[in-house]
Amino acid sequence: MKLLDFSNRRVVVTGAASGMGAETVRLLLEAGAEVHSLDIEPVDQPVAGATVCDLGQPSSIDVAVQELPGSIDVLMNCAGVPNGGRFGPAEVMAINWLGLRHLTERLLPRMAAGSSVVHIASTAGRAWADRLGAHRELMALDDFAAGAEWVDAHPDVVGDGYAFSKEAVQYYTHWRSVQLLPRGIRMNSVCPGITDTAIIADFRKGMGDALIDHAEAVAGRMAQPGEMAPAMLFLADEMSASYINGVNLNIDRGTSAARLSEQTDPGLIWQRS
Repeated sequence: MKLLDFSNRRVVVTGAASGMGAETVRLLLEAGAEVHSLDIEPVDQPVAGATVCDLGQPSSIDVAVQELPGSIDVLMNCAGVPNGGRFGPAEVMAINWLGLRHLTERLLPRMAAGSSVVHIASTAGRAWADRLGAHRELMALDDFAAGAEWVDAHPDVVGDGYAFSKEAVQYYTHWRSVQLLPRGIRMNSVCPGITDTAIIADFRKGMGDALIDHAEAVAGRMAQPGEMAPAMLFLADEMSASYINGVNLNIDRGTSAARLSEQTDPGLIWQRS
């Protein structure tokens, strides 16, 4: 059989209107997939179905779920919002985490053995294990409203919402993937590093120029959205990645490796060439 062939595969993609989500949709269509998109903005690609959905509102998600097909082969959660001030902590958590899980859990009953779920997390979520107790508490609250109450009650833990929301996605990927093993459904995530999308200005406000510039200097350049989409398809493809489950895949051109091996001086890295 052909690798990365999504013919006769029904795929739901959130955040499909722009950035990494749009690139993922483009590749899926080229690979023969039947794509159904969820986004608050119009999707300018020939998808089989485009549903307007606000992932920060559980009622909007529930309506969207009713419009989706009764059987789904792949769910790709690409939607997300940045820190930086345009969105408050509660909004960031609602869209990046509570809405992602709410949608995923409602679609999992429609998925059979051989199906897969792929999230876009972030390298910003690398420290999830340092706050494991908080993530266990939040994970135990499987109701959107209860999760939102927890977020409101823990501003010191949540911060601006971005890093903590991406930590939650990474932890969810580990935690839920094990439970899905008996059903033959795989769950993985990609964790992009600094990527040149329309929201990079927000990240500069939220994280600071120094952090962004240093990460870019270590990697040598920013990533492009199109460099994330192929990994999404790889992880979703049963032929290519049938034994990959519960993985948070860093796609950061080695910046995580540099951090772990204590080689984060860009001058030392690039003078070796």
